[in-house]
Amino acid sequence: MKGKSCRGNRICFGRYALQALEPAWITARQMEAGRRAITRYARRGGKIWVRIFPNKPVTLRPTETRMGSGKGSPEYWVSVVKPGRILYEMGGVSETAARAAISIAASKMPIRSQFIRLEI
Repeated sequence: MKGKSCRGNRICFGRYALQALEPAWITARQMEAGRRAITRYARRGGKIWVRIFPNKPVTLRPTETRMGSGKGSPEYWVSVVKPGRILYEMGGVSETAARAAISIAASKMPIRSQFIRLEI
């Protein structure tokens, strides 16, 4: 994967965000784990926006299968993430709470990421 993200690299909805620093495929399970971590930490305070969507199927063939006979079935779905892409946004909470919640979600991601905030 080459290049930086040219879309989805600005904070649009909340005040705090998690931004990717490396290119990767992030699976739907990893995204859901991050979302759950943020939701659990924030409880009912604030609002969360997930800015990526798993729209690419990854197919796998069964092991010990002969060549030919078509493509394998979709095993899981991924989102293609380039550096600079915003993964999650958060608003309606204090900066310390947002920083803590987003750091927990960052630990669930397979890439390096950073906490950023909207400068007003």
